[in-house]
Amino acid sequence: MKLSELLADVPVRSTRGSLAIDVAGITADSRQAKPGDVFLALAGREVDGHRHAPQAVAKGAAALVVERELPDLAVPQAVVPNTRQALALMAAAFYGRPGRRLRVIGVTGTDGKTTTSTLIASILEAAGHTTGLITTVAAKIAGRDWDTGLHTTTPDPLDFHRFLGQMAQEGLRYAVIESTSHGLDQDRTLGAEYDVACVTNVTHEHLDYHGSYEAYLAAKAKLFRALATTYRKPGVPKVSVLNADDDSYAQLKDFPGDVNLTYGIDRPANVHPLDLSLSVDGIRLRAATPAGEVAVASPLLGRYNAYNLLAAIAVAVSQGVRAADIAAGVAAVRGVVGRLERIDLGQDFTAVVDFAHTPNSLRRMLELARQLTTGRVIVTFGCAGLRDWEKRPAMGEVAARLADLTVITSEDPRTEDPEAIMAQVAAGADRGGGREGETYWRVADRAAAIRFAVDLARPGDLVVATGKGHEQSMCWGTVEYPWSEHEALRQAISERLARDKR
Repeated sequence: MKLSELLADVPVRSTRGSLAIDVAGITADSRQAKPGDVFLALAGREVDGHRHAPQAVAKGAAALVVERELPDLAVPQAVVPNTRQALALMAAAFYGRPGRRLRVIGVTGTDGKTTTSTLIASILEAAGHTTGLITTVAAKIAGRDWDTGLHTTTPDPLDFHRFLGQMAQEGLRYAVIESTSHGLDQDRTLGAEYDVACVTNVTHEHLDYHGSYEAYLAAKAKLFRALATTYRKPGVPKVSVLNADDDSYAQLKDFPGDVNLTYGIDRPANVHPLDLSLSVDGIRLRAATPAGEVAVASPLLGRYNAYNLLAAIAVAVSQGVRAADIAAGVAAVRGVVGRLERIDLGQDFTAVVDFAHTPNSLRRMLELARQLTTGRVIVTFGCAGLRDWEKRPAMGEVAARLADLTVITSEDPRTEDPEAIMAQVAAGADRGGGREGETYWRVADRAAAIRFAVDLARPGDLVVATGKGHEQSMCWGTVEYPWSEHEALRQAISERLARDKR
């Protein structure tokens, strides 16, 4: 493909050399550059890709896209205002602008994005619409799962548009995309051509990156702002779906679509429950919608999943899906990997893996856990290093107030001191009435912490390991080590059962 074709949607300030050259591929990693590639110099917080452009050229890069001209490098160059935006738009062009051939649904929010996205995709499939799905767990395309990487929020633009390209090539009709604040802020999904924007909720998270709640919400709002600026597909309206019960509603309603739907339980909304039953067996919900009543039954648990169901129903209604197909699609979702997922080896207590890693999600999960057992609730969790430090004491306080016993541990400490992180969590636990050595403990080794929690359990108790969920690695220092919360919990239970038989 010609470099000029790749840059067709990119504002170019100046050029040096011919843009009519053929390029074989696109890369933003100088170490991965191959002969004939175009290298984009991304200016990051810690690394400036312009410094690595000579390495890319030495490895055969045929052209550069930069934010400032590099006169010492004798290859064609295009100077653009923002190389991150250029990367996404060029990736979209490279894969044939697949977002223009798909109906694209974006789901953003702090909690519930993966579950809501999964529900929407299942509903669309039940209605006979071939559908691809990109979440933080995996990408699902034509019956195949594709790994999206370690600690992934939204895939990088090249992987993201490659996934969309595969969906378009397979002839799929819909793409459902879990759209994270990092991905939106860094323009990883630019060129996706969203048709539907849906939000679950916006609470305290990622302030280490965004700096403030207002900046975090502004990143989420980019999904809704895109409704007014992205490519318009003939006969396909732009749809906004908002949570009327969430604080984000007041700001996000200022970014309307052609069709605007709200959902909620407590406040007036277009999609709301007429009957709602929450039990240990799941959720039964009869909802009023602009298209008539919709009744669903789901094995998912808790009030927060009722919100996820309402969001998915609202999106489905916006796409003209019949009530019967909505019900079938909801029923087909038995659960999501790492979300309140039970590990049962025949032990006399309940063991669960969850992904709750914010104060709000931890609170909701522990409130639900209390309903699932007549015994004690035992939770083990940590807080990530080099991430939002303000939430650490808040999570400790939530755990101390809502769990009977808490084991504070490590969760991707990265280059921070795990003991210092745990101390911040413990300070919150003290504030919540916890007593170290009696109701909470600190165990830095996560596998040991899970064993400790399992060994505390009595018959009828519930043990939950939360914060890692589906993730397959743990970051210590700058190295990602293999990790499975499921396997760690299984191993701890197996050891406990083996001891109990002696």
